[in-house]
Amino acid sequence: MFEIDARGMACPLPVIKTKKALKENESVKTVVDNDIATQNLKKLAEQLGLNYTREELSATHFVVIISKDGAEIEIQETPEVENLVSEKIGYTVAIDTAVMGRGSDELGANLMKAFVYSLLEQDELPETIIFYNGGVKLAVEGSDVLDDLKQMEEQGVTIYACGACLNFYGLTEQLAIGEVTNMYRIVEMMSSAIKVVKP
Repeated sequence: MFEIDARGMACPLPVIKTKKALKENESVKTVVDNDIATQNLKKLAEQLGLNYTREELSATHFVVIISKDGAEIEIQETPEVENLVSEKIGYTVAIDTAVMGRGSDELGANLMKAFVYSLLEQDELPETIIFYNGGVKLAVEGSDVLDDLKQMEEQGVTIYACGACLNFYGLTEQLAIGEVTNMYRIVEMMSSAIKVVKP
């Protein structure tokens, strides 16, 4: 079994190193120091159709094993990403701040609220909304735009929040909508989108 000590590595390095190792190994054991990294590795295993096990040895010591069980699996673009490129795709929205524009943060917060509401009112909803950096604050409990985001999710919009960003702001446990993701997946999704809109 191939082993990777990814403790101390910033997102998305544990995922990238594990995915590369799976190209040449039946099983990969990755040691990480935070729970967000284990969630990202679990998503990788699910995307590739591989087996996943996780062991928590302490609050800063996790062992993840991803294995093929002897199957020859070609590591390539995941089905989820491939599905993003379809006739149904209109656009992906990438939001990196809780306010829109520069100048007054009070005005910027109102503009962002209006932007998200306006997305909901479009004839064609975005396929995906990705929150990263300060944008993750819009996807947590107490967010002014949470109701609008929930309505879009109910209508089929997929919502993602950067796990490293949630962790940085201490908001991991407060995520109220969408899935936690990592920068490797964010790059995959944005590069696979027909159009990316950034307020």
